[in-house]
Amino acid sequence: MTRLRSPNSPYWESHHKARSGELSRTCRNRHCPKCQSVAAQRWLDARQADLLPVEYYHVVFTLPAPVADIAYQNKAAIYGLLFDLAAEVLLTIAADPRYLGARIGATLVLHTWGSALTHHPHVHGIVPGGGLASDGKTWVACRPGFFLPVRVLSRLFRRRFLEELQRMHEGGKLQFFGEHARLGDARAFKAWLAPLRKVEWVVYAKRPFAGPQAVLAYLSRYTHRVAISNSRLLALDERGVSFRWKDYRAKGKTRYKAMTLSPQEFMRRFLLHVLPGGFHRIRHYGLLANGSRKASLAAARELLHAVPVPTEMGSSTEAVGTDLHSVRPTFICRHCGHVMVIVQTFAQSAPIRAPPPP
Repeated sequence: MTRLRSPNSPYWESHHKARSGELSRTCRNRHCPKCQSVAAQRWLDARQADLLPVEYYHVVFTLPAPVADIAYQNKAAIYGLLFDLAAEVLLTIAADPRYLGARIGATLVLHTWGSALTHHPHVHGIVPGGGLASDGKTWVACRPGFFLPVRVLSRLFRRRFLEELQRMHEGGKLQFFGEHARLGDARAFKAWLAPLRKVEWVVYAKRPFAGPQAVLAYLSRYTHRVAISNSRLLALDERGVSFRWKDYRAKGKTRYKAMTLSPQEFMRRFLLHVLPGGFHRIRHYGLLANGSRKASLAAARELLHAVPVPTEMGSSTEAVGTDLHSVRPTFICRHCGHVMVIVQTFAQSAPIRAPPPP
């Protein structure tokens, strides 16, 4: 029998750092920028098997400021609507023969912040550049360097979102507080919606990634990060909390600036981005939907004449050298994803006994 312990577990970390005078524990909170780095790596390793040998595109769907204001008061409802309608728009336009005529897949990741920690809800989508034809027998690739027309995506996204907002209001699924309390009235809400039908909703698609590995590198910056990373923190002193931020209105090196906030204001901005309990901020749709991902990716690889990418996370053994007989078992910690370390081994002939009764 073997006793195992993860080198990344709280016990291991505190036990060994306490001996050197340094004590550190992990909180495992999904909003913690430090603890989530391990979770992000584990998630990326698992997603390695989903990559296809095609171009990948980055699409972003952003809510306008008035909708973002009421989204903060209705996080679960409106963030969920943002996910579902962004996916619906992508799948609908891609299935149209005028644009692509294929069933595509998408991984969507929710972001609710801007660089200065302000409330700015939007979803990032990572989408393969093509999909399965309606008969499932051919792979339909998009034009090189071009995925779907963003203007068409934007118009459909705006129309569908406003329709669903109206339906949710009529069903009593939205709540309003403070300066937005008046929107509880049906006539006031309808008047509030009217200007939103005339403004452009920001949807854009970036050029394709360099390759599948670049997709993973990009995802690592978006999947498990919340509001701010530790690398952006500059100082905590009598003036407050200082951190780096990017001013997108500026150009060149001048767009990277430093901001100092009081501890209270810094925490207020950070807490804007705490999600409701149980809310999933990473979701998969179409070919990548959890229920059909395995079969869909297998069909896509067959049509693309590709082989699956081997992963380490799904393996229960670890090869040592090239000798097939020299294989030792590898156990993965279900909390942190690290390889567990053997701390003690019991011989089979030595049975484990309970301590004698008093």
